[in-house]
Amino acid sequence: MRRIHADLLLVLAAVVWGVAFVFQKTAMEHIGPFLFIAARSAVAVLALAPLAYREGRGTGHIFPPGLLPIATLAGVAFFTGAAFQQVGLVTATATNAGFLTALYVIFTPFLVWMAFGHAPMWIVWPAVGLSFVGTWLLGGGTLSAFGSGDILIAISAFFWAAHVVTVSRASRLARPITFTAVQFAIVGALGLAGAILFEPISLTAIAGAWREIAYVGILSSALTFTLLAIAVKYTPPTEAAIIVSSETLFAAFAAYLMLGERLSLVGWCGAALILGAVLLVQTGPALIRSGRRANTPASH
Repeated sequence: MRRIHADLLLVLAAVVWGVAFVFQKTAMEHIGPFLFIAARSAVAVLALAPLAYREGRGTGHIFPPGLLPIATLAGVAFFTGAAFQQVGLVTATATNAGFLTALYVIFTPFLVWMAFGHAPMWIVWPAVGLSFVGTWLLGGGTLSAFGSGDILIAISAFFWAAHVVTVSRASRLARPITFTAVQFAIVGALGLAGAILFEPISLTAIAGAWREIAYVGILSSALTFTLLAIAVKYTPPTEAAIIVSSETLFAAFAAYLMLGERLSLVGWCGAALILGAVLLVQTGPALIRSGRRANTPASH
C-alpha cells in the first residue's frame, strides 16, 4: 500500500467517526444508552469475529498470552467512556460532543505520566490552557451554559484517554483485530448489564434504532478499527493523529447538515481552540525533537 492510500483510509475513518456522533445522538430517541452500547458492541463482535479467526489461523493459539487481561482492561475503559458519552448525548448536541470528546488527546499525556512516569513535554501545558479557554468559549463564554450532558461528555474524554493508553500497551501482541473483538465483547457484556439494571430491555427500541446500531457497530466500530490497524503501518504516527483529529470537524459538519445544529461565532472560536490544542499535543513533541536533531552538530 502506498502512503497516500493509507492517508485516504485514515480520512475515511475520520469521516465515519465524525458522522457517528450524529447517529449516536439520534439513537437516543429510540433506545437507552446502555442498551445501545450493548447492541453496537454485539454487531461489532459479529463483524470482527471472522476477521479475528483469519488473523489467528495458523498461530497455534486463539489468544496470545496476555491478550485477555489487557483487552478486558481496555474494554472496561471503553465502556466507561462510552457510557458517559452516550448518556451525555441524550441532552448534549452532536457538535459539542465531537469537540469535547477530542479533549482525550489533552488528557492522554498526563495519564501516561501518572501510569508510567513519563512527564509530558513542556508544549503540552500551553495546549491545556488552550483547551480550557476553548471549552469556555464553546459554552458561549460561560461554563454555566453547559448542560449536564456536556459535562458528562467532557468526563468521558478522561476515560477515552485511559483507553488510548491501554491500547498502546497491546500493540506488542500483534493481533489488533482479535484484541478489538475481545474488547467489544467486554463492552457489550457491561452494556447489557447496565441495561438490565437501569433500562427496559425492548426489542421494539432496538428495532427503532437499527440504522444507528448498524452504522456505529459495523462502520464506526468494526470497519474503522480495522482501517486504522492497516493504515498506521504506512503513515507516520504524527500524520495519522492529525488526520484522525479531523473527525471533530466532520462531526460538526454532519450535525449541521443532518440535525440543523449551529454554533455561535464565539462557539466556533472555542471549537477552533480545542482543535488547535489537540493538534499542538499531537504534533508539538515531534516538531521539537525534529528541531533538536536539526540543531545538533554532525559528528565527523
